[in-house]
Amino acid sequence: MIKRILVIALLCTLSFFKAQNYVKDLLSIPGPIELDGTEYHLSWSKQMSKTLFRQQYLPIDERIEDFNQLLDLSYFTKEIDMELAVRQKVDGIQQREKSDKYAKVNVIESPDGKEYIVDYYISESPQKGDSFIEYNVYRFKSSDTGNGKNFLILSYAKRMYGDLKSSAKSLAKQRDHILTTMIEYKVPEISISNQQ
Repeated sequence: MIKRILVIALLCTLSFFKAQNYVKDLLSIPGPIELDGTEYHLSWSKQMSKTLFRQQYLPIDERIEDFNQLLDLSYFTKEIDMELAVRQKVDGIQQREKSDKYAKVNVIESPDGKEYIVDYYISESPQKGDSFIEYNVYRFKSSDTGNGKNFLILSYAKRMYGDLKSSAKSLAKQRDHILTTMIEYKVPEISISNQQ
């Protein structure tokens, strides 16, 4: 009898943790997402507004608090001025350059003018926790699905902790590979189901 109670208690506990870890896929993207040999699992999603849906993906063994790699999809179900969105992102990093000596930003426009890539470095030296430097690639893409115009920002972040100078050098060596990987990545089909 005690053994049976323990088994039931264990199953209830596992069910609770499984329910706690469940994240709703708002963008109908089959997972996990594979990028450059790493699988990314949906770790967070939220409908930010009537027209903005966001999802974040992490490798299975990472947490948002101290991640090394992160994929983020911000999907708008309306038309967005892509050049304005790119300019706002660039302006934000350029403002940061005044207080962050590692902050640096670049912009690339696709040959057909349908996409922009903004890639940049930032660093943090928090009072608590480890210092880190982060390399980010933001891919801005407009589309027309026939049901209206949509806008996607697909971003990737690679973070290294510890000595900022050596981490910056290491990330600089990886930049070309990461940038090429993000440019060549085939964006998954996205469809919003059960809009609220």
